[in-house]
Amino acid sequence: MKKRIKIILIIILVILFFAVSFYIYFFIGLTRVSENIVWGVDFSQMHTEALGLDWKETYTAILDDLNVKNIKLHTQWDWVEGVKDDYFFNDIDWQIKEAEKRDVKIIYVLGVKTGRWPECHVPNWVVNLSKNEQKKQALEYIEKVVNRYKNSKVIINWQVENEPFFKFGKCPNWYYEDKNFLEEEISLVRFLDPSRKIIVSDSGEQSTWFSAAKIGDIVGITMYRRVWAHITDNVGFKVYSFLSPITYKRKAEIIKKIFDKDVICIELQAEPWVSKPYIGIPLEEQEESMNLEIFKENVEFAKLTGLHTFYFWGVEWWYWLKREHNRSEIWDEAKRIF
Repeated sequence: MKKRIKIILIIILVILFFAVSFYIYFFIGLTRVSENIVWGVDFSQMHTEALGLDWKETYTAILDDLNVKNIKLHTQWDWVEGVKDDYFFNDIDWQIKEAEKRDVKIIYVLGVKTGRWPECHVPNWVVNLSKNEQKKQALEYIEKVVNRYKNSKVIINWQVENEPFFKFGKCPNWYYEDKNFLEEEISLVRFLDPSRKIIVSDSGEQSTWFSAAKIGDIVGITMYRRVWAHITDNVGFKVYSFLSPITYKRKAEIIKKIFDKDVICIELQAEPWVSKPYIGIPLEEQEESMNLEIFKENVEFAKLTGLHTFYFWGVEWWYWLKREHNRSEIWDEAKRIF
């Protein structure tokens, strides 16, 4: 009996030791701010128009007023190829040409799931096709995009899919189940354009980042500190991240040591995350999860993670506040960063 108790106590002590060690390693410690941090923004024409803004005016203001030099461009398959084999590239051409005029660097996001609700942007003509045919059409679309833009000097990376391992959004049933599709996409992009490194992104908070590191050349992560967790479409609750800056630093160090891959933040929260699309939410409620003070806090938090590259998620909202509500404080604060 005493021997059994002794064994149980040893097991408990071992578990406690590893639990405490884990907590100390991932949550306690000091970090240094990286030198020469690169700041950029995510931009979606679709989202800009959903806010009722003139997307060209908004994009130009981002380039010329904010003086942004790094943009992650979100484009939607259903927007570009709304009709089979009828590709509408005019708007993307314009965005890239304007970037070229100013020597602005672009990360181009391509694939099925490319960001902004509903996350996966499958054309209506594809929806009822078989799984294999949907994949075939997606690969043909990717080939068309890469071949069109691979000679642009401003595109520095392709990002294939947006958080493909994180089950969020409305996507085809096969999307998260088919483990080979992402590999097919990346192999295709590498074949078409071997000169550029490929970013694969993952949740910064709900993942180890290992899956992205195994398949991508660069790991892109998110950094969200105030979110709304849905239980059902109409029921949910606010969540505040308990992670510390050193959590991200330690995880990035592990990725570098095991996979020799760099980690960058491709989505730094800089807009509200509320119970439904914020365009229909009172401004006072929006500002519970994002305002000038929270924006500043997120910037300082990001600096302390030790990462060297950050793309703000929310530049369209900043301009909407400035243009529609005469509230330019976040826009003006961002100007000081860029």
